[in-house]
Amino acid sequence: MSVREPAGIIWTSLGLVTPLGARVSGGVPKGGATGISIDTRTLQAGELFFAIHGANSDGHDYVARAFEKGALAAVVDEAHAGALTGLGPLYVVRDVLASLERLGVAARARVKARVVAVTGSVGKTSTKEALRLALTQGGAVHASVASYNNHWGVPLTLARMPKETRFGVFEIGMNHAGEITPLSEMARPHVAIITTVAPVHIENFASVEAIADAKAEIFDGLEPGGVAILHRDNPHYQRLYARAKASPAGHVASFGDHESAEARLIRVRLFPDYSIIEAQICGRRLHYRLGAPGRHLAMNSLAVLLAAKAFGVDLDAAAGALAFFTAQPGRGQRLTLAAVDGPYALIDESYNANPASMRAAFELAGALPLPSPGRRIAVLGDMLELGVKGAAMHAELADDLRANHIDLVFAAGPLMKSLYDALPVSMQGAWRESASLLEPEVAAAVRAGDIVVVKGSNGSRMSVIVGALKQGGADGDAAQNGRTS
Repeated sequence: MSVREPAGIIWTSLGLVTPLGARVSGGVPKGGATGISIDTRTLQAGELFFAIHGANSDGHDYVARAFEKGALAAVVDEAHAGALTGLGPLYVVRDVLASLERLGVAARARVKARVVAVTGSVGKTSTKEALRLALTQGGAVHASVASYNNHWGVPLTLARMPKETRFGVFEIGMNHAGEITPLSEMARPHVAIITTVAPVHIENFASVEAIADAKAEIFDGLEPGGVAILHRDNPHYQRLYARAKASPAGHVASFGDHESAEARLIRVRLFPDYSIIEAQICGRRLHYRLGAPGRHLAMNSLAVLLAAKAFGVDLDAAAGALAFFTAQPGRGQRLTLAAVDGPYALIDESYNANPASMRAAFELAGALPLPSPGRRIAVLGDMLELGVKGAAMHAELADDLRANHIDLVFAAGPLMKSLYDALPVSMQGAWRESASLLEPEVAAAVRAGDIVVVKGSNGSRMSVIVGALKQGGADGDAAQNGRTS
């Protein structure tokens, strides 16, 4: 007979000792942990705080703050335990991150959930969010928050997974070869999805083929007989297919435009706030609404439905749930803001960028209906980690901007100067060394009816421009001010 934790508790206090490999100092906490936290800014009362040593800060410096906010207990290492004694109950371990990994492994072992893991050069987070929605039609879903997809994000998401979870959804990312395998082996997915392969983080790899091999590491942790889902139109499909067939996967399924894809995109119609999709999923014709515009999002929704089918979730119900999908801030969120003379549309793609996602953003802006006398404006920051060919890869986007009817381009950063200089004078808005210097130029230029897409790598800080435009729009008089679409 299994022991059931009290309502709201995901780990009992005594039940934490063995998986953490800890000794308890300051007494065993009463009750149990209602959650797991590594950040005191978001920590809620009753949660277990892990004092992770990060690149920019050491969690041990925040243990006192954690207890002030009502933490159940803190997981700390032996080196800091003496100095922290007396603040509250401590689980003392040799290595805090390793103890979080052990707790994640224990969480995965105790659930009967069906697990799906997602990786890819583009679209991981949006696909994860769509999976979260679609799989709710089959039961309780636990999924990564934000982009928690690295060496601490995956074990943290696992450790937070309640026993009663029916479906687990995990996003797995990487910057270097060898990073995905241990995370996939930790998550042990029944379904593994690769959205696409593109030259992202190429400065860390010898070739795009090497990136494909690194993404294919997600199959290393597949449960025997699991399903590998691949983008059939990607030029590296055959390479990925071979890796999937050599893995524990029992079946390989594909999605795309290709006529042999199990999930085939027949037609997509883009509207300002949604897409209408016609697709054929394993021989069934489906018509459904996706609650955000974008052909790339429509394409990845096919992978979502393949995963739902693999888990036995009703396809019609799963497709119907996608109507409630919304793009997240920094990842395609659409806002209606106020210029001096009326409302305009802002597409916030400021979280990250690479050549493939840039082209997808241009395609979206070019496909959306444009009010008269509006313009399509691209506000672009440097794409980082592209290596020695970075400048050339920026300049190559000039043809894509023209093909998608972009009227005006504002650019920030040394790499974007290459793209800006490759454009005709009629398309040049302004170039500045940084996003903060470019922001006043953009704010002064936008006017009623414009569609403005802001995109760049996170390190290029294009979110500064998004924030300024939001603030300016919030001060305007348009009836639709600040409405999130």
